[in-house]
Amino acid sequence: MSLEIKDLHVSVDGELILKGISLSVEKGKVYALMGPNGSGKSTLANVLMGNPKYKIESGSIFLDGKDITKLKPHERARLGLFLSFQYPNEISGVTISNFLRTALNSKSDKKIAVLEFHKILKEKMGLLKMDKSFMTRYLNDGFSGGEKKRTEILQMSILEPNYAILDETDSGLDVDALKVVSEGINQLLGPTLGVIIITHYQKILNYIKPDKIFILMDGKIVASGEKDIINDLEEKGYDWIKEEASAS
Repeated sequence: MSLEIKDLHVSVDGELILKGISLSVEKGKVYALMGPNGSGKSTLANVLMGNPKYKIESGSIFLDGKDITKLKPHERARLGLFLSFQYPNEISGVTISNFLRTALNSKSDKKIAVLEFHKILKEKMGLLKMDKSFMTRYLNDGFSGGEKKRTEILQMSILEPNYAILDETDSGLDVDALKVVSEGINQLLGPTLGVIIITHYQKILNYIKPDKIFILMDGKIVASGEKDIINDLEEKGYDWIKEEASAS
């Protein structure tokens, strides 16, 4: 069982952004998708989650054997797909507790009672070192960058998806916040969860160890490998990959 991306070509406002992406994400494994600004990483994340702004010109997406290419975001979510946003929205008037209980109940025909949910929520918040006062705060309203990212991982822990796409979860985090968020993600890893970590930098990969790393440039996967490729990126940046891709 896996999340399969097959020869995906995607355009935005008439401009082709993804140019033939093929990728397989297995449960129980972590994949890092790296690349410079404008390479198409966030486009891929949004397409996988079904954002209607992005037009699939050709190709397909399968989730555990089911073709989800034309499904709406909430339908994909119910099937076990989760996206952590790079820039989470602030929603005034909606508390974290109400938002997460509603989201959880929408995934299942069995509705969870308020008191039972609060018990689960407090436990999950403790793992992420979040103060209990966050339960009654409005979603991301006035939150710092680190607080927003912790809240995204809190959502992930509550919803327990089969596949999670973490779009630049490390952006805007200081070292301490990055460690806390990474610890929270590591606690969620297991045989029933496949993860794509999208990032510019290798720092988060010091805390969350990927099984495989893909390099995306100009809408194409131009290289893949394991931890050795990170060392090359630290030494040479992305230019060496660009040169190798041009040569081939």
